[in-house]
Amino acid sequence: MKVFCYHTPELTPTDPIPTCAVAIDVLRATTTIATVLASGAEAVQAFSDIDKLMAASENWPEDKRLRAGERGGAKVEGCDFGNSPLEYDADRVRDARLFLSTTNGTRALQRVENAPLLVTAALVNRQAVVNFLCDRAPDTVYLVGSGWQGSFSLEDTVCAGAIVASLLDRTDFSLEDLAGNDETVAALALYQQWRDRLVSLMKIASHGQRLLRLGNDADLEYCAKEDILDVLPIQKDKGVLVSS
Repeated sequence: MKVFCYHTPELTPTDPIPTCAVAIDVLRATTTIATVLASGAEAVQAFSDIDKLMAASENWPEDKRLRAGERGGAKVEGCDFGNSPLEYDADRVRDARLFLSTTNGTRALQRVENAPLLVTAALVNRQAVVNFLCDRAPDTVYLVGSGWQGSFSLEDTVCAGAIVASLLDRTDFSLEDLAGNDETVAALALYQQWRDRLVSLMKIASHGQRLLRLGNDADLEYCAKEDILDVLPIQKDKGVLVSS
């Protein structure tokens, strides 16, 4: 297994296609996806274009559809939810499909949608992702951060580092064997530096500061939790994620 870390969708190559891709948007799309599926949602369908989301969701039964749209950290008008994982009540999401569009995370999913295996990761479900990678042992793994509008983000890279750290703990690989690029080594180093202060890291991260200005302190606390959800969101059809 070779693991390659890419900080943004724009930096992620589309040729060659990896055996497995892991899309990461800790603040907050992939944390929300894991939370909703763990609460019993039928699926999460991701869109980069909010108008396409609205059109597609119209074809779904009204009592079984939920619309979530976020731009710049705030909820999009006309949607039921923004992108806070804490908004979702289990009774409301159970058996429903969430139609989701966010500023960054949905772009990361689209960038690697052609991978034979595509899953999403956040700190909250890190161990479920690592278990999957150890079980499937794909030849190549891309850890794809969503970043912020094309720029590097601390929270996605620290999550990639958390995945690498757990892989090293669970396997006989050395870092030299496992790391496919320098970014993978850097991601591990970031996690090792901050693993006991993840909330503090979220609060100094640029997107974390945006969310704090919008009053989303509780989101940062939640998104910084490790391994609290035993759920693996995996792509069933392009743009459609279900719980494996």
